[in-house]
Amino acid sequence: MRSKKILLTSHCIFNQNSVVEPLDRARGAFSFAKDIIDSGVGIIQLPCPEFRYLGITRKPMNKEEYDTAEFRELCKKLFEPILEDLLIYMENGYEFCGIIGINHSPTCSISDRRGILMEEIFAMLASKGITPNYIEVPTDYDDKTFNDFAAKVKTFLKN
Repeated sequence: MRSKKILLTSHCIFNQNSVVEPLDRARGAFSFAKDIIDSGVGIIQLPCPEFRYLGITRKPMNKEEYDTAEFRELCKKLFEPILEDLLIYMENGYEFCGIIGINHSPTCSISDRRGILMEEIFAMLASKGITPNYIEVPTDYDDKTFNDFAAKVKTFLKN
């Protein structure tokens, strides 16, 4: 019954409660998260380094403010066990579908100006010869004005 497919997701896709106020865009999980679950793809939710670093009451910060040796080390430390798990899956015939990030996030942006967590993740994956596919939640996405992003996620998961 297993799909034998694995996906990494930014933490806040399934938990908007971790997002710094006032940047949250859904009550709990993004509504398209149900489409990911329904696809049958196994989900590995990445930890939120911002939450771990400064807590729930942190103020909004930009990439430069987070770009410290201590924060980068935290990002690496948080991803290490996930990378170990991902490699076990891949060594046993599972397909790594890619990563869903958050555009313009200081930690989870992938395209444009890559966030710090994603810089560290992509470097650690590259050191293992892995170049992941990715898609990002657009900056203007919110559950109230649900756009075509859910359809893009479904297409991404089929590739």
